[in-house]
Amino acid sequence: MSRLIVISNRVSAPTAEKPGAQGGLAVALTAALREADGIWFGWSGETGETGEPRFETYDGVTSATIDLPEQDVEEYYDGYANRTLWPLFHYRLGLTEFERDFQGGYERVNRVFGDVIGPHIQPDDLIWVHDYHMIPLGWVLRQRGLTNRIGFFLHIPWPPTRLLTALPEHRRLVEALFAYDVIGFQTDEWLDTFHDYVINQMGGSIGENGQITVGGRTICAIACPIGIDAKEFIAGANSPQAMATYARMVQSSIGRSLIVGVDRLDYSKGLEERFNGYQRYLETRPDAHSNVYLLQIAPPSRATVQSYQDIRAQLDALSGRINGAFADIDWVPLRYVNQGFPRDVLAGVYRASCVGLVTPLRDGMNLVAKEYVAAQNPENPGVLILSRFAGAAAQLSNALLVNPYSPDDIADAIERALTMSREERIARWQPMFENVRDEDVIWWRKRFTERLSRS
Repeated sequence: MSRLIVISNRVSAPTAEKPGAQGGLAVALTAALREADGIWFGWSGETGETGEPRFETYDGVTSATIDLPEQDVEEYYDGYANRTLWPLFHYRLGLTEFERDFQGGYERVNRVFGDVIGPHIQPDDLIWVHDYHMIPLGWVLRQRGLTNRIGFFLHIPWPPTRLLTALPEHRRLVEALFAYDVIGFQTDEWLDTFHDYVINQMGGSIGENGQITVGGRTICAIACPIGIDAKEFIAGANSPQAMATYARMVQSSIGRSLIVGVDRLDYSKGLEERFNGYQRYLETRPDAHSNVYLLQIAPPSRATVQSYQDIRAQLDALSGRINGAFADIDWVPLRYVNQGFPRDVLAGVYRASCVGLVTPLRDGMNLVAKEYVAAQNPENPGVLILSRFAGAAAQLSNALLVNPYSPDDIADAIERALTMSREERIARWQPMFENVRDEDVIWWRKRFTERLSRS
């Protein structure tokens, strides 16, 4: 059996210091690595001189990490990855920074990864590269002489051609993808936008079974939506910790209906627009005051990037204005929390809520929506309000789909969700739960790696 070599910006494999997998992706990949006696390569998250990778094997999974010099972190990670590609791929051209040094650092770090990882790859290894940080890595490995089957999965959206062409040397970036044998996208929409670029900018052709040909090179591109570790999450939703959290939330709600949002603090998540939509609900439904509240959990991220500092300041001000305008002596309409919580705690919060409010402006998938569905009580489920611009909307079509830019759309959806009959809530929840359960993260991993194995 071929080994599986996973390469990503950061490594989430379990270690002696962090024995628990950090999320659904980590669960799926560590299971595959354990089965295949593979290795997970990535950046340690630390700055320092890059040397040989540090190998660690724990619970049958081997990880290998390297440090990066501070300049490389600034140009590759803070720069090109998070200030150029991330906003551009999320349709935020106004926030995209085009700096030649960023691109140089990005390509340099990918070459470093290729130099460091290449000698540890065996001829029959199956290589799986993840996300926008590592787009050129397949090309780098081919330049180093590797003929292995190499796959790439993009976890974020693929932008429309007109946006992508704003990127200097955009064709160079896309041409690098043709070093891979299989490319995976979260949805058919992102796959279609990739097809559009290939046809109109590269003169390529689309064949059967996902085949794409440009010049003399044919690769396979598929839609392969990622799921959550459904079995483990459902079990976690019924754990003592989740049940204790559920009881705590019910007690603190004092009979009020809880609306919950859980998002990393990022401008792509539509938090400002969500707060505006909730404010519109409060403005137009004064009878609902004191009967409902919104709990928004938003742990900070990428604090060194100015645009993330700006969104935090905006949300701090907006949450204060909403509470100042609508709060009473015994009721606060918005609880805004800037810290993260363990997944079993979140599962208890999800189950205690009447509404899950998931309204990103653009999202490759959004696993919070799937976790919310998985955590619900089958006899009395809550209602998922979901942005139609999240990748998850293609699978969770029984949610109340909204335009996150419209305060009235969000306000109307909240009203409908809070007044929905139990029979309709169950009818909407059941097919979404079956999808979350059946097309979970293990299904996703097998679907991609089996296709790569056949390439």
